[in-house]
Amino acid sequence: MSNSNEQILREQLVTFLDCENAHIRFDDAVKDFPAALRGKRPAGSPHSAWELLEHLRITLSDILEFTRDPKHVSPEFPKGYWPSGEAPPDDAAWDQSVAAYRRDLDALAAIGRDESVDLYKPLAHGDGQTPLRELILAVDHNAYHLGQLVMVRRMLGA
Repeated sequence: MSNSNEQILREQLVTFLDCENAHIRFDDAVKDFPAALRGKRPAGSPHSAWELLEHLRITLSDILEFTRDPKHVSPEFPKGYWPSGEAPPDDAAWDQSVAAYRRDLDALAAIGRDESVDLYKPLAHGDGQTPLRELILAVDHNAYHLGQLVMVRRMLGA
């Protein structure tokens, strides 16, 4: 792959991490989410907004740390990727989760932009996983669960 093609790929990956093209942006999905509704599961939904937010945060953190730290230990699957309760313990927990997600999203984007990172080289500690695979995994996972978050929001009338 030529250097210009690789640069295009990097730019696209970073854009897709939090784009407005075919998917909603994270900030738009959580913006002004009513505190009283964050812990409610609408009829027919297996998750509350809080559960989805925390799942997004925990999973993104795991993908980021797996990509950059060979000593990282992932949470137990699947239980470790979900919060223990339907509702945040307080408003600060929601705000902290939102901030942590944004911070990890920025850090993962920085890996995508970093030309010293070989996107195709398998991670020494993985089972063939590459930085490229981890970035694509994050894009896919985020898009799926942000869509769920928007659906929950709409079902709650928010």
